[in-house]
Amino acid sequence: MKKLLLLFVGVLCLTACTSKKDILYMQNIDQHTPAQTLDLYTEKYIQVNDILKIDVTALNEESLTPFKFKKTQAMGATNLNGPAVLLEGYLVNKNGAIDYPGLGNIQAAGLTTQELKEVIELRLQKFVRDAQVKVRLVNFKFTVLGEVKAPGTYSITDENISIPQALGMAGDLTIQADRNHVLLVREINGERVHQRIDLTQTDWMNSPYYFLKQNDILYVTPNTAKVKSAGIVGNLGTLLSVFSILLSSAVLIFK
Repeated sequence: MKKLLLLFVGVLCLTACTSKKDILYMQNIDQHTPAQTLDLYTEKYIQVNDILKIDVTALNEESLTPFKFKKTQAMGATNLNGPAVLLEGYLVNKNGAIDYPGLGNIQAAGLTTQELKEVIELRLQKFVRDAQVKVRLVNFKFTVLGEVKAPGTYSITDENISIPQALGMAGDLTIQADRNHVLLVREINGERVHQRIDLTQTDWMNSPYYFLKQNDILYVTPNTAKVKSAGIVGNLGTLLSVFSILLSSAVLIFK
């Protein structure tokens, strides 16, 4: 019976052990040859339901009056990170267009912010001299699910965020996360694609997936121990209960 008890304890110790290779990020960073960050960055294409902040300036500001929405005092008092920037932004409708004052519908979906800026400037040239336009996406969204401390959908005013930054916003991975198989789901030209990322290595840092795109989904899968703990006899407490029953039965039988 003593040998049986020792064997059971030994099995528990082995199953509970987790090596560093399953936990640590970027383990081969010393052998990693980094790519230029600018080579990895790709411009974001405007999509339906995006919100755009468009600012127009000219030497004669009064000439721009017909081409601007009137802002309320409350809107003007709110900073860039507040909700007002979303309320006064231009929503890309289901047809991929924005309704711009004085110019009507302008097709935006499928363009980059730089390309849309040039389109608006060209349209304004007929009415305003030396008009300059700035276009910025202000509702960049991504979703982080699974084994992170704060899963959810995040919205930022930046147009650029990397996977480590996104996971940092979600509170980092839990100890139960499978760092070898983080799933990235992305929509490209109306088609959903996916890529699995091994955070314990560094090859993904030189890939097109290092920077997130609008509406990307990161799903951090649970590790084997977490999956087993969701089963009938997965967690330690259940195992101890089962062993206690077996031990009691054995004592009664062989008494």
